[in-house]
Amino acid sequence: MAAETLAASGARVLVAEAMPTPARKFLMAGKSGLNLTRDEPAGAFAARLSMGAALAAHPAHFGQDDLRALVRDFGPAEVMGWARGLGIALFTGSTGRVFPVGMKASPLLRAWLSRLDGAGVVLRTRWRWGGFDGAALVFDTPEGALRLTPAVTVLALGGASWPRLGSDAAWVPWLRAAGVGIAPFRPANMGFRVDWSPAMAPLVGRAVKGTALAAGALSSRGEWVIARAGIEGGGVYEIAAALRDGAPGTVDLAPDLDPAGLAARLARPRGRLSVGNWLRRVLGDPVRVALLLEWGRPLPDDPRALAARIKALPLRHAGPMGLDRAISSAGGIVSDALTPDLELRARPDVFAAGEMLDWEAPTGGYLLTACLATGRHAGRAAAARLRA
Repeated sequence: MAAETLAASGARVLVAEAMPTPARKFLMAGKSGLNLTRDEPAGAFAARLSMGAALAAHPAHFGQDDLRALVRDFGPAEVMGWARGLGIALFTGSTGRVFPVGMKASPLLRAWLSRLDGAGVVLRTRWRWGGFDGAALVFDTPEGALRLTPAVTVLALGGASWPRLGSDAAWVPWLRAAGVGIAPFRPANMGFRVDWSPAMAPLVGRAVKGTALAAGALSSRGEWVIARAGIEGGGVYEIAAALRDGAPGTVDLAPDLDPAGLAARLARPRGRLSVGNWLRRVLGDPVRVALLLEWGRPLPDDPRALAARIKALPLRHAGPMGLDRAISSAGGIVSDALTPDLELRARPDVFAAGEMLDWEAPTGGYLLTACLATGRHAGRAAAARLRA
């Protein structure tokens, strides 16, 4: 997006891509359906993004208000218009998530690369950046070592999740050596490890539906999955940041029933039914019953107390899964290392965008939209620098 913006301003642009082919993480994001954005008001959308460092607002730094402002400027409506401009038909799902009609990322990527090529953007693959040498950038290329001294540079090197796709955070030492503050990377939008009892083994791979998850100020009604190593899926990812940061999590196994109504159901005589079969009649779902038996024992005998347990079942986990399995990462270049134009304060004429920055957002189109918006913002600032 930075390259497209710079080329539109008339600049000569070269994209140095470390991998053999471009946009591998973009393609991975579209493996099960490319969720480009979320069709909701720009203000509500922007509110789901947060900067990692809790720093006071400063007019010379890139802060949370700046992040949200640039996404309001290039948010869901603009991303949808941009994709349609590439000839990609879109549809909006029942949850507001926006996808290409064909679901895949590859047609959009082909159209985008073709447009960049038509604008004169030069793409070089297997060009791995190796840091700075004075004013120059050093690259390891198939033709050997190369030094470039561009007028402006936009770094879009990714965070630290899915390193095999290129986001390996190898750039961190070079920027730190240049005086750029960088917060340690942590997993974001990740699953959590759970030491399941043997009784849960038959449920591995099953989706958990009809629950509400909560942790800290975050909540979710999304589906999630019982995995062999723990819990994963969109519902979990929406509350993952709070869980990771130490907030206790709860699961409401009957979110559409109020406590009094649920207690009334639980007060009915059980007869000869086993506890499991009785609970299945009340909750209507063996997966939710299994979770109650896994995380809720010893079960209270009093119907009101049992209803309270079902409505706020403790989510017991053994910590987040690692960066290599996380959808995205928190951490990166901190707020006060950047100007509001995303220029490195320690390295003038060098800008940064995307997951290099210390921000995070839930899945559901927020991540891709914000990456596009920061790339566009950095590209516009770099183009303005060339005109100055």
